[in-house]
Formats: sequence, structure tokens, C-alpha cells
Amino acid sequence: MGMWSLPSEWQVPQSLHILVVMLIAVLTGFGFNSARGQAKPKSRSRTGASTGIRSLLIIAFLPWFLAPSQLPSNAICELDKDQKDLTIWPNCNSSGNSDPWLIANHDHIRKMKPRVLVVNFANDVDMDGVKDRTRRLVRAFAESTRYHGYSNPDAPPFIEFQVLKCVDMRDNPIPDDRGRKNSLKAPYDAARDKSVDSGVCDYSAFYGEEFATLYGFVNPKEKGKYLSLNELINRGIVHELWFYWIHDEDGAPFETVEFKQYYDLKCQPIQGKHGWAGNGHSPKIPWTGRSFRITFINPHRGIGCAMENFGHAMEGMAHSDSIQYFRKYFYEYAEFDLDTRLHLPGKSFYELCDGASPPIEYPSPTQMKLIFKGKEYKVENYIHRAGNVHFPPGARNHYDLSSPFTVKSTIENYRLRNGPGKNDKAKDFSKEKFRTWLEFCPDGMGPWLVFWRQNMPGLGNKCLDDDGLPMKNWWPFLFY
Repeated sequence: MGMWSLPSEWQVPQSLHILVVMLIAVLTGFGFNSARGQAKPKSRSRTGASTGIRSLLIIAFLPWFLAPSQLPSNAICELDKDQKDLTIWPNCNSSGNSDPWLIANHDHIRKMKPRVLVVNFANDVDMDGVKDRTRRLVRAFAESTRYHGYSNPDAPPFIEFQVLKCVDMRDNPIPDDRGRKNSLKAPYDAARDKSVDSGVCDYSAFYGEEFATLYGFVNPKEKGKYLSLNELINRGIVHELWFYWIHDEDGAPFETVEFKQYYDLKCQPIQGKHGWAGNGHSPKIPWTGRSFRITFINPHRGIGCAMENFGHAMEGMAHSDSIQYFRKYFYEYAEFDLDTRLHLPGKSFYELCDGASPPIEYPSPTQMKLIFKGKEYKVENYIHRAGNVHFPPGARNHYDLSSPFTVKSTIENYRLRNGPGKNDKAKDFSKEKFRTWLEFCPDGMGPWLVFWRQNMPGLGNKCLDDDGLPMKNWWPFLFY
């Protein structure tokens, strides 16, 4: 953090910065001309010794008080005091998102057990139903973090969410006219700008006092008070929030929103820089000092739909460039570089398949033909990498899980450099690759997304970065 950084326990509120600077100005011999509103020197009868002392005060303290907001210190949560195995996170040394310990020990972590707070606004889904959906979603998520799990039955899941609490925010009793609607507690954003895609949810409500009471986590230091979401995050109690909300005539919330601390190419935090990193962002989300993600789940859809939301969260994290290292390699993996790599008129198939163009064709396993805005583009010797949420290798259009084409792809050998010329080995890819998960996660893009995520560099990967060094496991980035 640099030689002038304040220790985290000495953090100074920004509101005090100006007052401190004014005090130093007085101590160093400047007055204020109230008539003209201008600073003027005081009498120069001061001794040289006292002037020197005041100068030292400036040198010693001014940089501290002018410094940007400090990064968080490690959160230590009572829930983790007995977790002495430091290859598991959270643990007795680190409980919070964005903890310095998490970044420093990235390469030594073998399992993450983040705690998720679940909220239900859907009047037509009882809490047993919410708990069952959540259990199946946790299972699917864990399965998708088993690096090359499809070929290695011993591959362990890296992320195993722990459900901290399921909070019932349904109407009680449920009015007759709201049986299939969201509860009156659902925070619709009545003041949203409907001319832009700002989402229907007022996310600030999740951080407010009313919801703190409904969450029900007693504040041990204030009698009759409950911990707010901000406090739950900063104490390392909650790492993520999922909420069930019916997609109704007003629309739906963003699939995922995240306010994230930003990191450089060496995965070091950029002090004072944070911003959006999800698949959409609401300006009403407060910055808590730590990264935090909120995911919307449609209770009328299946687990595969929710897995799409999690997939888009990773795409959003890359698009935001919140972790420069992750963006660099994820863009390569997910083929968000078609403009520079193949000289196509768009960065990805998201742009090139605009709904008005015919489906993409693959005349052979290494050929692609597409038409965009009336112009035909042919690509020879095309080797797919790993595709993205909407486009598996060989997809003809968005959401295509039934493509009849077999194409060449390096998804199973991403960054292993095990092919000719130290390139990644290309193998045949077709819809048969992800058939294993049709029953496990049947709806939406679910089966494909489990396979897609199992090929991302995870625990024990042998991938190499551009410098020939071991590739970092991507999953801890979710909680940076």
C-alpha cells in the first residue's frame, strides 16, 4: 500500500480530511483574511526552530490525511474461529470478501465455503420449495467447480456454498390477489428510469434497517438492534446474497449485480478504485468497502437458468476489467476477441448473432460461415476455444444446445500447451460433450455451463500463463 498508507485500524473518515488540513495550516503559520477570503502570512517573528517543527508536522501527517480510502483489513468472524485448516476459506485468519489474506494465500486455498444469505419474495413458493431449489443450485455450482471433473472422478469441488439462512419475506397472510406475485416487501424501484435498462429492483433496500430486522441477526453490541447487510459483509458473516423474485409484468431484476474492489494485472488491489462487476449495475447499491455480489433467481425457472446468471456474473466481471489478470485470460477462453483474432466485425457471437442474420454454419469441423448485416464472412482453419454462456463451440445461434455440427475446440486443453507447436490440443466437440448433465441440470444452458465451467483453470490445473508460469485458479477471484 506504499510507505504513506495508514494502518487499517487508524483509518480516518474523509469528512475529517479538510479539518485536519486547516489545522495544519494554522500550525504552520498561515492566517485567514476574512474580508478578502484569502490566506495571508502571519508575522515572521517566529523562531526558525518552531517553523522547522511545523514543517515536520506537514511531512509526517499530511500524506496520511490526503491518502485515499484504505483497503479493508482481514475480517475475523466468530463462525470461523475453529477452522484451523488454512487451505480452506473462510478460516480463523480470514472471513471477509476482499481480505488481504485471501489475495496473499490465493495459490494455497484448496476449498472455499462462502456463506450465502437467501431471501424469498415469491408468494407462490413456500420456504421448503426455496430450500430445495437452493440445495440443488448449491450442488450444481459445486459440481461446476470440479476442474476436469468429467474425466477425473476424484476431482473435488472447489466452491461449496453454505446456506447461512433462508429469510421468508412473503406476505403473511398472502392477499387473494397476490397469490402468484411478489410480496409487498419486494423492493420495486418506483423511481427508476424506464427509458434505460436500470432493472426493477431497488437494491439499496437490502442494506437498510427494515431488511436488517427481517434478516434477524442480532447486533451483540447494541441492544434491540440488528446487523445490517453492510455489517454482515464487513464482519465476514455473509459473502453473497441470492433472492427469489417472480419475473412479472414489471420485468425482472438484473441477473447479478456486484460492486467490486479493482485489481491490477498482478492481482494486487488498486487502492481507492472499485466499481461494477456484474451483469448490470444499479447506482443505488452502496459501496461497503468490500466486494459483494447479489444474484436474482427466478423461482418459476429451473436450476439451469440460475446457472446462466452465475455464468453472466463471470462475463460481467471480465467486461468490467475489475481484475485485469482474469479479464486477460477469460476474454481468450470465452472468445471475446473475434474482432482481433479472426478479423470479424464484432468482438463475440453475442454481437454477430443479432437476431436478424441467418444461423452460423460450419461446413467442416474447421470452417465457419456467417452473415452479418448482409455480408458473408468465411473463416478457414477455425479452432474454437471454449465459447461462452450463450454459445458453446459449434452453436448456430444463441442458446443452441442441439447443434448437429461437430467442430474442433481446445476447451478441454485450455492453456495446457500440449499440442503441436506448444499450442493447445484441439479435439472434436459436439453436444455429446455435455449430455452427462442433462438430468443433473436440465433446463436452459445448464448442462453446457457445468461442462464449460469445469474446464476453466481450477484447483490443480496445469495451465500456463503468457510468461510460462502456472495459471492461477480462477475461482477465488469471485470473492476478491
